[in-house]
Amino acid sequence: MGLFERFLTLWVFLCIVAGIVLGQLLPSPFHAIGRMEIAQVNLPVGLLIWVMIIPMLIKVDFGALHEVRQHVRGIGVTLFVNWLVKPFSMALLGWLFIRQLFAPLLPAEQIDSYIAGLILLAAAPCTAMVFVWSRLSNGDPLFTLSQVALNDTIMVFAFAPIVGLLLGISSISVPWATLFTSVVLYIVIPVVLAQLLRRSLLAKGQATFDAAMDKIGPWSISALLATLVLLFAFQGEAILKQPLVIALLAVPILIQVFFNSALAYWLNRKLGEKHAIACPSALIGASNFFELAVAAAISLFGFESGAALATVVGVLIEVPVMLLVVRIVNGSKDWYEHAA
Repeated sequence: MGLFERFLTLWVFLCIVAGIVLGQLLPSPFHAIGRMEIAQVNLPVGLLIWVMIIPMLIKVDFGALHEVRQHVRGIGVTLFVNWLVKPFSMALLGWLFIRQLFAPLLPAEQIDSYIAGLILLAAAPCTAMVFVWSRLSNGDPLFTLSQVALNDTIMVFAFAPIVGLLLGISSISVPWATLFTSVVLYIVIPVVLAQLLRRSLLAKGQATFDAAMDKIGPWSISALLATLVLLFAFQGEAILKQPLVIALLAVPILIQVFFNSALAYWLNRKLGEKHAIACPSALIGASNFFELAVAAAISLFGFESGAALATVVGVLIEVPVMLLVVRIVNGSKDWYEHAA
């Protein structure tokens, strides 16, 4: 893991502090940035999100889709957990914890927005960081690549319908036009641009591609951190009034991470898949494409929304929690293979 990825939780925490302080000291510049919108899309944030997402999507080789047939059981588990369990279980956890158990401790006007943010987070399977988690757990690299490529292909078509369905079930209204616009802006166009850039770089040789990825890799995390500073500049007053909100939002996210990773790991074991397949399958079921979730939350609900805050909590806990999951799957290898 690089410096940025290894200490992502620290950087996010520092951005929270910086955003809150700057938002309180310099409110006018941030409000001016917030007004720079066209068709409900904030232009500075839109640019930052493209810088976030495109370098990650360049790593995805959609030509690896043919590898899917090599590990049908593992891919089946991945798809089942990512698309049929993960978003729906998060909607249930959001209803249980945010609308029921924690409701007296949260601002009533933001309850729906918090749940929406959790759903957006769960509906976006991990794209880039899963390569790191797979490498740390000695996962099969071709399987990891093929499952990411397949997930990203499905996400283009399934993200909006699943989010719209779950928001509707949760009695949260969202303009479908805005939702589809978010998909086009933050999934379709970045995927197309990233693949064009990938082909252009690879045409110049693998060394050129690797050098370019080393150079632009930090851009993604840097753009994410800049977005978080902007977001917390708007969220600062609400956080200062109710600092417990972040901890409460983390509860359903943590439960979902451990539940989905354990379910995928166990299903692969029951089906007789190799440990090198079960690890990335479990890890992609636990982690999220949080850059997309943050982008969609801001587009749909705004900077000051509970949805944006909920997705950022996912960013805050991503690295330490996923490193713990990696530790668990590595430590249980003997148990897993003994059963096989």
